[in-house]
Amino acid sequence: MKKGMLKAAVLSVGTVALVSAPAKAVPVIKIDGSSTVYPITEGVAEEFQNAKRGKVRVTVGISGTGGGFKKFCRGETDISNASRPILKKEMEKCKENGIEYIELPVAYDGLAVVVNPENNWANCMTVQQLREVWKPESQGKTFKWSDLNPKWPNEPIKLCGAGSDSGTFDYFTEAIVGKAKASRGDYTASEDDNVLVNFVSRDRYALCYFGLAYVVENKGKVKPVAIKNPKTGKCVLPSEKTVKSGEYQPLSRPLFIYVNAKKAKERPELKEFVEFYLKIAPEIAKEVGYIPLPEKAYEMALERFRKFETGTVFGGHPEVGLTIEELLTRELKK
Repeated sequence: MKKGMLKAAVLSVGTVALVSAPAKAVPVIKIDGSSTVYPITEGVAEEFQNAKRGKVRVTVGISGTGGGFKKFCRGETDISNASRPILKKEMEKCKENGIEYIELPVAYDGLAVVVNPENNWANCMTVQQLREVWKPESQGKTFKWSDLNPKWPNEPIKLCGAGSDSGTFDYFTEAIVGKAKASRGDYTASEDDNVLVNFVSRDRYALCYFGLAYVVENKGKVKPVAIKNPKTGKCVLPSEKTVKSGEYQPLSRPLFIYVNAKKAKERPELKEFVEFYLKIAPEIAKEVGYIPLPEKAYEMALERFRKFETGTVFGGHPEVGLTIEELLTRELKK
């Protein structure tokens, strides 16, 4: 055999050996869902992967809360990020597919109404003004800022907000319009909050809504509007302090992760990740602009997870104005 042929043969044998003895596959934890919860989960995933030194991989997608639940209830993901509780139809779909879930609150968030930084007139808005603009009956109607207040510019309002697959959409419509998913549909919509930030930053007459964390992250690009508290009549800007105190109403809400109970029992790396998440969540939540829960709330959530207590404390619909302590002490519904 010629020298070149011999070398090729050796290389060929070496290649076969490599193919026949592959490296051990790295386990993957699959997460998808809310873009609002994404920064927290992404931060936790990064820290966890660093701690595991490549022994576990975590992927985090953004399909919106509704899109995430569709994948989760089909068994395609291990964890679902959610900026609102699981809905009745999603509960039924999970049950149909034999998916049991553990509902875990991970942070608190203020949902912000925002305008362009050049907007120097809409410093405070009422729930009634927002409802008038966003209610389904307003479909097709072009509102001018002066329609809401005669002192404001006689210029059309350019609307943008969360897409219908987003938990932010569900919560906003529940809190402002009075019914989840009840909204006009003729506005610039996206499940990705970064798209909405760019929309507002480019248009002086824009009016939009999305999670407070994206306002903090994009300071200078967008400007939050104070909301008149329906009970006190006081105009309150969204901030960690006002969300935590309960002053900022009705747009304060808990954020969740939903864990596939069966997979958590069977896969040590998934169980370890969720426990790691609940321990590090307060630190990460604060880093990315959210409000950590009270320490007791994380302890209760960790205990619920370790006992594999499945179900939801909700009745299959969003609720407005409840505290985390109230949610954690409620009885779980399967």
